[in-house]
Amino acid sequence: MSGVASGGSAKGYALVGVVVVVVLATTGVWNPFPKIWSWINQSDPIAEGVATWQTAIGGSPRSVTISGGAVVVEYRTSIEAYGITAGVRLWKSDADWAGVAGGDSDAVVVAGRLLTKGYEVLDPATGAVRRRDTQATAVWTYADAVLDLRCPRAGECELSAWEPRGSRPMWTIGTPGIGFVLDAANPDLPDTQPLGSSRIDARVAGPRPLPNLIGLPGDGRIQVVDTAQGRVVQTRTPARDQRVAVVGSRVLTVTGEARDGTCYYSVIAHDPPNGQPVWQRAGLNLRTADNGSACKQERDPAGGDEVVLGVDPVGREELIAAHDGRVLWRGAKDQDVLAVDDGYALIRTEDQRTLQARSFSRGKVAWRRAVSAGAQAALTPYAAVVAERRPARVTALSPRTGAVLTEARTDAKVFAVGPGGLILISGRDMAYLSFGSSPAG
Repeated sequence: MSGVASGGSAKGYALVGVVVVVVLATTGVWNPFPKIWSWINQSDPIAEGVATWQTAIGGSPRSVTISGGAVVVEYRTSIEAYGITAGVRLWKSDADWAGVAGGDSDAVVVAGRLLTKGYEVLDPATGAVRRRDTQATAVWTYADAVLDLRCPRAGECELSAWEPRGSRPMWTIGTPGIGFVLDAANPDLPDTQPLGSSRIDARVAGPRPLPNLIGLPGDGRIQVVDTAQGRVVQTRTPARDQRVAVVGSRVLTVTGEARDGTCYYSVIAHDPPNGQPVWQRAGLNLRTADNGSACKQERDPAGGDEVVLGVDPVGREELIAAHDGRVLWRGAKDQDVLAVDDGYALIRTEDQRTLQARSFSRGKVAWRRAVSAGAQAALTPYAAVVAERRPARVTALSPRTGAVLTEARTDAKVFAVGPGGLILISGRDMAYLSFGSSPAG
């Protein structure tokens, strides 16, 4: 009987205690609830002992870019910028799309709204508007330029090139019949694409330099534009079984013919403006189509601005110089390319346990590194990034020597690499790992 009474007394005391805490909180004398909720919501460290800073962000990002002393985070309906030094939020703006152009000294954020013509050019450190446009329908952002497209009249469009912080266009040319298929920020152009990876964002390298040539698709044609001179140097109309990609100084036409239950590929490279063929290869598969007999080409080839990744008729991967068709590297049966740009390729060996960095300028392997099975990789101007799962780890390496720039045990995704470090994101938390930080235990 006394046990029952004792249990009842304990419950009563507990109830009185709760009532007292609630009264104290509502009267402002003492409120433990913010600290309690702060403790409950406290995030786990993304890269404990290595990250320079970690902060909560406003949601799942579409893209992240390091530029101009700021980390620019693009969401579905807004943009935020954080200081690179301490991760403090600098500003926020409403926008449906955004892109970053320029480098550290002349960086800008270009942002706009869907179904609304025009865009704003913002300062990445303050969010202040540097320039406004009211007519453009599509914008492309590069490390050294901004391109915009406007169509003042039906079927009549204009392409303009701007310096990132320029107030007057460097050039403007007519591009009839283009604007109806291109809108918002960085719509897809017929060029090369980086190799995909689940642990590393496809835009991790940031804005690339403006290519010498770009292709504008529309009305079943592709207009090839010389970006240095500001003029259309060639117009190509691919056939139904063809795909055109503008790579470096060449226009590649890939033909996929369905025959005998398979696809037979050939590639021919032309030199605009004369339109003369420079090189051609039968049996070279640039993986522009899915496997099968339909041969419908719906993808751009993988590669850098001057290098493309292909597969020869016996299934071996190879890297080809788009300028003259030279084979820069041909792999063994089970070797595969994880990342490639114009300077290097990251190649996994047959046993899946070693990563090789091949230098195109030196024509040989620059360095090797042991990796776990299933490792992923990417190349940026500032670092080669390797993401592993068992154990979960992210490593940034010097592309030239393979020296470790930073390393952390983490399963977070790499979203951006800048001149001084990289950005990791897990859920709604973002962390910055500066190069030179100590490796994880």
